[in-house]
Amino acid sequence: MIPPSDHPARPVAAITGGASGIGLAFARRWIQEGGRVVLLDFSPSTLADAVAKLGPDNARGLAVDVTQNDTVLAAYASIDATEGRLDTVLNAAGIARPAPSADVSDEDFTLMLDIHVTGTMRSCRAAYPLLKRTGGTIVNVASVAALTGMPGRASYTTAKAGIAGLTRTLAVEWGREGVRVNAVGPGYVRTALIDTLIAEGKLRDTLIRERTALGRFAEAAEIAEAVHFLASPASSYVNGHLLMADGGLTVDGNWY
Repeated sequence: MIPPSDHPARPVAAITGGASGIGLAFARRWIQEGGRVVLLDFSPSTLADAVAKLGPDNARGLAVDVTQNDTVLAAYASIDATEGRLDTVLNAAGIARPAPSADVSDEDFTLMLDIHVTGTMRSCRAAYPLLKRTGGTIVNVASVAALTGMPGRASYTTAKAGIAGLTRTLAVEWGREGVRVNAVGPGYVRTALIDTLIAEGKLRDTLIRERTALGRFAEAAEIAEAVHFLASPASSYVNGHLLMADGGLTVDGNWY
């Protein structure tokens, strides 16, 4: 472990689910501002591709399964030993498995909660000692699903609402230690996961665009801007907040 006085100047971000989607977009944004990233992701091959895109001088990849606490602990121990500091954490790991609520098995429901909610908690908990040393930040990825009832997505909406609640509690507990904890609530974002759901007929993109006040999906880079604000000193007095970046989906009353 490198003591605080010997920390390198380059700020470090750890990103779960960092090899694709919003996580990878934020990695690019963080690097753009002179930072370094450590990508924590389930797929070694996807990690290798992401690190190659970002450049080995800017990024390092660690294979992590957020449902397995030992891999999460090992990842943050590696960051402590290798980078010697940690300035922000983005918890973006997640999956989607739409299904009618009456048909969802206990196993599928529990898995969704374990990845999204408990996985986020595992990452936050492991990162906390490192973040205390730098006065760092945490940004958790919630969703419009945290605020709305979405048919066929009982496990997903429950998990995202849980992330919002977890964020508020950690913000209250850790604020006096100088660690701010916030969440971003994306609307629908054009990612590989969303494209797959559309192709499988599990999302109707035309209806989503009609329901969103801006009339379109977000780009991952747009959500990364919101994350960067919450992760950076620009939001120094923002703590425990759920920032909706949804194009107006959750406030649009045009249906009425």
